[in-house]
Amino acid sequence: MDIQTVIKAIPGLTEPQAEKLCRYYEMLMDWNSRMNLTAITGEDEVLKKHFADSLLPLELIPEGANLIDVGTGAGFPGLPIAIARPDVRVTLLDSLNKRIGFLREVCKELDINADCIHDRAEDGGRNPALREKFDIAVSRAVARVSPLAEYTVPFLKVGGRSMMYKGPQAAAELKEGERALKLLCCRGEIRSYPAEWGERSVIILTKQKPTAKAYPRKAGTAEKKPL
Repeated sequence: MDIQTVIKAIPGLTEPQAEKLCRYYEMLMDWNSRMNLTAITGEDEVLKKHFADSLLPLELIPEGANLIDVGTGAGFPGLPIAIARPDVRVTLLDSLNKRIGFLREVCKELDINADCIHDRAEDGGRNPALREKFDIAVSRAVARVSPLAEYTVPFLKVGGRSMMYKGPQAAAELKEGERALKLLCCRGEIRSYPAEWGERSVIILTKQKPTAKAYPRKAGTAEKKPL
């Protein structure tokens, strides 16, 4: 993966930002040979389906926002956002410590100022240091809308937005999650993005009131018994 190819595929990036994405790709492939980080490994696919995909809704993130990536995995979408938008304060949260180790190494190598936290979303959402502290929560390939709302909304300030990366099923998922949105005091909408790698949508939940103390419920409950 070379710098000019990245810049051509993702307009608006500077050369130093494209260089960081290239190095991120190299580290991702190196670590992926020793632990399972991604099933997508080809340069073109990673460039489009991971990097460019992560940056599709970049214009929805306010300048200077405090952002948390819930269930970040190998760093998507949080790390590409941190690279493309250095004004955004990024926190990467994941339940697997090995992934957090990888993310810390990437941040150190690429001089990215991001917090990497090993925790389950349910426990993080109850932590006073994280609860209702963020302007934006992002999530990608984590869960369906109902459990995902319970995972992400407790992190948000009132007026904050949970941005869920989805495919063509976004409208059906949003409808399915209507009860969860009501209980978590959110308003939902969908933004669609044309992409050559598939139909892409972002479900946006805007938080209208503080989250009730009952949420999130204990670990594993949101998936087993969706709201």
